[in-house]
Amino acid sequence: MQEIFEKVLATGAGLDEAGILEALRTPDEDLPELLQLAHDVRMKWCGPEVEVEGIVSLKTGGCPEDCHFCSQSGLFASPVRSVWLDIPSLVEAAKQTAATGATEFCIVAAVRGPDQRLMDQMREGVKAIREAVDIQVAASLGMLTQAQVDELVEMGVHRYNHNLETCRSFFPNVVTTHSWEERWGTLTMVRDSGMEVCCGGILGLGETVEQRAEFAAQLTELDPHEVPMNFLNPRPGTPLGDQPVVEGKDALRAIAAFRLAMPKTILRYAGGREITLGDLGTRDGLLGGINAVIVGNYLTTLGRPATADLALLEDLKMPVKALSATL
Repeated sequence: MQEIFEKVLATGAGLDEAGILEALRTPDEDLPELLQLAHDVRMKWCGPEVEVEGIVSLKTGGCPEDCHFCSQSGLFASPVRSVWLDIPSLVEAAKQTAATGATEFCIVAAVRGPDQRLMDQMREGVKAIREAVDIQVAASLGMLTQAQVDELVEMGVHRYNHNLETCRSFFPNVVTTHSWEERWGTLTMVRDSGMEVCCGGILGLGETVEQRAEFAAQLTELDPHEVPMNFLNPRPGTPLGDQPVVEGKDALRAIAAFRLAMPKTILRYAGGREITLGDLGTRDGLLGGINAVIVGNYLTTLGRPATADLALLEDLKMPVKALSATL
């Protein structure tokens, strides 16, 4: 099997589902070797740069969907309540994000899909941000129509995030108010529009290791520009509030396996890494395939201070990716 893993390094062609599963089953004693190989793959096919991103919620809480991990659902007895962010606050958040050296600022809304009010606010917000600060603007607004995809392109949104969350076979255990196929439909429209596709999910929802391999293989089929890797941070009041967190070594195995599945993709640290991996594990993941990070806080949970992540990148001699000259 090691020969198959090393073939990824040589050719840049990712593992198939069977190979991904084999990587996810790597024994503890072989994990350092797997992480080193994943790091070598990242360095050869992506380079040493790390893309830094900040996120902010334009509309928080009150979502009508029942994603079992999410405290923003209006259906659960969780503490997040519906709040809208005004445009000046959005611009200020973008400025603060840019000040960390980040090149990407993602506007997120807790909705099934955007209504006209949200699209109007997005248009106003994107315009104000682009006038105030040099940073690329991404969006995550749920499921879209073709007309909304076209409108986001016209606004200048360059990347769209819409996570599949988990594999197709496990999805009904996590969400019942919409289907995996509906999410896939939005993602294919976004990809065909020319916007970059950002699509990942959450590990530790109760899926089996075989289903983690299935998920990585499905992401490979989609071929997203970026894959955010989240690890469940159980939220009080949600159906998964008592779910145990992912073991650190399993998280590292997943990072390496996803890198070997998608050698040329941006693989981004996202939510839950603080409790799953801690400081040492965070370093190990950056040396095991990760090449992008979300800095600061997430939508409803606390992250690491941006200064801590930036100091770690400097210590590892991993340069922060510069803002694209084509912005």
